[in-house]
Parts: sequence; C-alpha cells; structure tokens
Amino acid sequence: MALYPRSLLAEDAMVSAKGSGFKGITLAQNVCTKEEVSRALNSALEAGGKILKPAQDAFWGGHSGYFSDPDGNIWEVAWNPYFKMNQDGILELPYSLSAVHCSQPKE
Repeated sequence: MALYPRSLLAEDAMVSAKGSGFKGITLAQNVCTKEEVSRALNSALEAGGKILKPAQDAFWGGHSGYFSDPDGNIWEVAWNPYFKMNQDGILELPYSLSAVHCSQPKE
C-alpha cells in the first residue's frame, strides 16, 4: 500500500481529479518485466477494460500504464526495476520497505 496525493495520482493516471469519476484510489499489479506491462494492458482491454494511459517509461525509473475495468475501478500495471520478483512472480520488498513498524511490548 502506498499513499500518494489525490491530484498527483489522478494526473499520473491521466484522469480528472474532479467530479465523481475518480475515486481517489487505484489498484496496482506489479509484473516481472517491462514487456509484461503492455501485455497486461492488452489483456485488460480484451476483457472490456479501457486504456487510460498506455504503457510508458515512468519518471521514477520503471514502466507503467493504467486502465479502468468495466466497474470503473482504475488499475495501474507497473514494472519496477528496483523491486525483485521471485520465481513465482511474487514481489519481494526490501526489508526496510516491508517491515511493519508498530508498538510492541519489549521482552
């Protein structure tokens, strides 16, 4: 989960932040390769989705695109060269990003 300002998220997805069309949230799928971004977007299109932002290099060094599903939910498909995916296609976050920081009693 990541928090990102509503206006910047809408801008990145190439949708208007105003009105009821943008819910202020996107769902995301990370893929293993840059090429998989386009394939996933094409699969979404074939399944009735609408491409909002074609696959392209992103300012943060990765490659991503956006689509909306038939229910109007916005999805980002992204390849991040800084994140490792294991053999099963599961994202392995670095410890510093995946660690849960909460108050726990000291033993």
